Amino acid sequence: MFPTEQPPSPKTDARPKVEGIADASDWRDAVMQRIPALRAFAWSLSRNPSDADDLVQETLTKAWTYRHKFDPGSNLRAWLFTILRNSWYTSVAKRRREVADQEGHHAAALVTEGNQAWSVELTQLRAALDTLPPEHREAIILVGAAGLSYEEAAEIAGCAVGTVKSRVNRARNKLATLVDQPRAPASSTTTDVD
Repeated sequence: MFPTEQPPSPKTDARPKVEGIADASDWRDAVMQRIPALRAFAWSLSRNPSDADDLVQETLTKAWTYRHKFDPGSNLRAWLFTILRNSWYTSVAKRRREVADQEGHHAAALVTEGNQAWSVELTQLRAALDTLPPEHREAIILVGAAGLSYEEAAEIAGCAVGTVKSRVNRARNKLATLVDQPRAPASSTTTDVD
């Protein structure tokens, strides 16, 4: 006696099949049948046969990659057209950011100057600051780097405003000598004493 056919187990996929699609080969055949319509749509968007073929190929690649996301029972043609349309708009957005530069003139103009000189100068300035007496270093940092007024720096240092002005002037001149910069002219305010 022959065994009777068993009912499908509950573990099998109970989702309805798409437009008669039972397995991967049927799905592939259903997609292949839509290639002429996809080409026509791609050409209507790109107006270029090679771009249209590239767009269809990208659409088919994405469709195959994400076939598990296709909802059986829904419209396969609409799903494919949506992938193609979205791929087209993505490529258009990408092209807007690109610059045609076949001879490399634009790329040659995009030159960034090296920042090594700034690094060397900063290292040199730090070394010069370390050679200053502590009270001069404090004054130049408070006024020059922190941007405080002479009065605020004097209050923080606990000395007269004229003393801070003198310390800043001496620190500037010493730093200019150490980093090979021209000295700042002495201002008449450096002699003011409170």
